Amino acid sequence: MDGNGFFPGGIWILFVVIFAVLAIIGWRANKKRQERLRAFAAQRGWVYTANVPTLVNRWQSPPFRQGSSRRASEVLTGTFHGEQISSFTYTYTTGSGKNRTTHHYHVVSLHLPTALPGLQLTPEGAGTAIAKFFGGQDIEFESAAFNDAWRVRASSARFAYDFIHPRMMERLLQGDAVGRSITVEGEDIYLWANGRQQLAYIDAYLNLLYGIVDRVPRHLWLNVGHDPLAE
Repeated sequence: MDGNGFFPGGIWILFVVIFAVLAIIGWRANKKRQERLRAFAAQRGWVYTANVPTLVNRWQSPPFRQGSSRRASEVLTGTFHGEQISSFTYTYTTGSGKNRTTHHYHVVSLHLPTALPGLQLTPEGAGTAIAKFFGGQDIEFESAAFNDAWRVRASSARFAYDFIHPRMMERLLQGDAVGRSITVEGEDIYLWANGRQQLAYIDAYLNLLYGIVDRVPRHLWLNVGHDPLAE
């Protein structure tokens, strides 16, 4: 006991109690979140998996292949308009010690009929913080409004110009598209947004991705050996 009649050890007991209470609250909140995810998946005939390590290395471009302690969790898989999809929380850490930061992203992917050349769409102004995976220069278009809204990088400038035709440009300038980050890589197109997975956004994200794929010109599919009219 000190001169004021207070036990210093009581402070540590208080800290332990507070920590235990916070841990219980966090555990309960996480349990309820997992229950909501499972119910959401069951309602749609999808599958919920707590952790899928293979998704961590599935793609090369941002937000993947950055930082350490990478993890794909809260994974929902199923079909949307007949196409395979996934939606999950992707996390990685940067820094160390007191400067350690955990980054969370909501990733939604839609499987393509076959692989397409790489293309990356990010909000104009955010590009300097994004790894330059595809290399080359930013690709400009005749539409000033589109250039003001989007930064485009691609493995082939010709593919980018064919991919982003007037109808595609019109779709990408709609309110639900502007400000998103969208990547075509291999046999997938995916969207990623800051923060953990939000069930309320999944349908909107999938509808956006499906609308983009639906506008891919037939000749681009034919160039990679797929004819959408033969399905």
